[in-house]
Amino acid sequence: MKGKIILVAVTALLLAGAVLVERYGGLSSVQLLFVYLVPYLLVGYGTLKEAAEGIVKGDMFNEHFLMSLATIGALCIGFLPGAETEYPEAVFVMLFFQVGELFEGYAEGKSRESISHLMDIRPDVAHVERDGKLCDVSPDEVGIGETIVVRPGEKVPLDGKVMEGASALNTIALTGESLPRDVAAGDDIVSGCVNLTGLVRVRTTKTFGESTVSKIIRLVESADEKKSRSESFITRFARVYTPIVVCAALLLAFVPPFFAAGGFAASFSAWLHRALIFLVVSCPCALVISVPLTFFGGLGGASRKGILVKGSCYMDALAKVGTVVFDKTGTLTRGEFAVEAVHPEDFSETELLHLAAHVEHFSTHPIGEALRAAFPNEATDGCPVADVEEEAGYGIRARVAGREVCVGNSKMMDRIGVQWRGCHHVGTIIHVAVDGRYAGHIVINDRVKEDSAQAVAALKGLGVKRTVMLTGDREEVARDVAGKLGLDAYFAELLPADKVEHVERLLAARPEGRNLAFVGDGINDAPVLKRADVGIAMGGLGSDAAIEAADVVLMDDQPSKVALAIRIARRTIRIARENVWFAVGVKVGILGLAVVGLGTMWMAVFADVGVTVLAVLNAMRALRI
Repeated sequence: MKGKIILVAVTALLLAGAVLVERYGGLSSVQLLFVYLVPYLLVGYGTLKEAAEGIVKGDMFNEHFLMSLATIGALCIGFLPGAETEYPEAVFVMLFFQVGELFEGYAEGKSRESISHLMDIRPDVAHVERDGKLCDVSPDEVGIGETIVVRPGEKVPLDGKVMEGASALNTIALTGESLPRDVAAGDDIVSGCVNLTGLVRVRTTKTFGESTVSKIIRLVESADEKKSRSESFITRFARVYTPIVVCAALLLAFVPPFFAAGGFAASFSAWLHRALIFLVVSCPCALVISVPLTFFGGLGGASRKGILVKGSCYMDALAKVGTVVFDKTGTLTRGEFAVEAVHPEDFSETELLHLAAHVEHFSTHPIGEALRAAFPNEATDGCPVADVEEEAGYGIRARVAGREVCVGNSKMMDRIGVQWRGCHHVGTIIHVAVDGRYAGHIVINDRVKEDSAQAVAALKGLGVKRTVMLTGDREEVARDVAGKLGLDAYFAELLPADKVEHVERLLAARPEGRNLAFVGDGINDAPVLKRADVGIAMGGLGSDAAIEAADVVLMDDQPSKVALAIRIARRTIRIARENVWFAVGVKVGILGLAVVGLGTMWMAVFADVGVTVLAVLNAMRALRI
């Protein structure tokens, strides 16, 4: 980049010097040609070389060929009878072409930088404990189940579970969020984060090849391989368009002079001049460069917000989303059970939780974990627990401090002959009986994510006509969540195959030209993610299968990022269209002027390189979110 800037600056100085020599030097046309050839060859060597290589390879119809043909013609036109020399114009066209490529290189560098910041998450080394020693090895040499040590300031090299220590993690490279995430013993930890404060010992749960960081890097590296329909069209268009333009320029140069009143020789130079202007104007640089650059910028801008789009083709699809279908558990809700309400009978809330948590002391069921979490002193208060007996499908009974406590569903209460009471709360109702007497019940529910309601509202604000939730959960739970979030429809108690069937129906019912996006996180969501027009996976805690099947991955599990992804896609498409219409409009106008003899080479320069520079600058807006 620096070398090209110097080249452009030196050429500009030489061009200014050549103009002064032409004005005050009194040189002949041939002598002036050699003066102007110095800056022309200096700045145009690369373009001329690319054009020559294209001819040798049989791929001559490209922008380098058009630029070379037009500028060489401009250098030579002054030797025709009655024609004026255009040496400065020829050099300036080539100079401005290099300025355009300079802007393109800068813009592409900014776009790549915005995506490649994710490549910084690649860890260099892992400190693994082996034979009582700490060894520094490559992360791909660490197996599952080994213990690694991550020091403050280091990148987490592999996915795992924290065995010892506590720290705060910088997850901005993965999620786009600047707020650190705290981890302690027992918490999951993902590769690619930066350990900020404390030393932690981690038991690995995945190899490096299957770790979060490796999958993200693979997604980033392959993101530009899948072109959007707009981008592919521009590429195909340029291949057909360029030879047509060359043929049209040849016809414009040679056919009209045969019909001119003064004869072929008298008018040939004028028509050749128009043909050269036609060639310069017709160069499709603005389209070929700015449209892919716009999509690349959109991909980079999205990645900075923790949204990985697997290719620009999915930008097209995202921009047209009219229906969004959500999975419930882990997508709109946390997928973590928690105590929502405690309704005791002749006991205090604390006493009821105390008894239930002790009965569930040895349970690995999520409900047991929720009860223990609601009474964190259970493990240290010294209350004795004995005669624990789990009854599958009913609950658990145990003796707590000498009292027989039963914790379970209504069927357990019926079995032991205890009259239980219903609850107006929606969720899993856990009944408790003490010494054969009803003690109350505890409501446990999956917590709705903080931004789920905001996500649905934002989608409505973007004009998404229908929001739907599919879940395998019970009807009353699904109805409650859908009502809280303002969803248009929900379908409950579904198996994975049922979800695919419902998505098929929604696809058939969607309006013409609008797409359906499915948002999910679990293994059972993978078939639906594949079937939808756009599959969006929750990547932070989502399953590997869901991430592999999806077209878009949200790295921080926030459903509100769905609306942001759609907004970024629509803005990217809008900028690409602005570039296309602006470039085509200016070119058509100046082409018309060139054909009737009112166009100049300076107009041609603006229509080609000037438009390209403006389009590239406009494309850079896609980087800003």
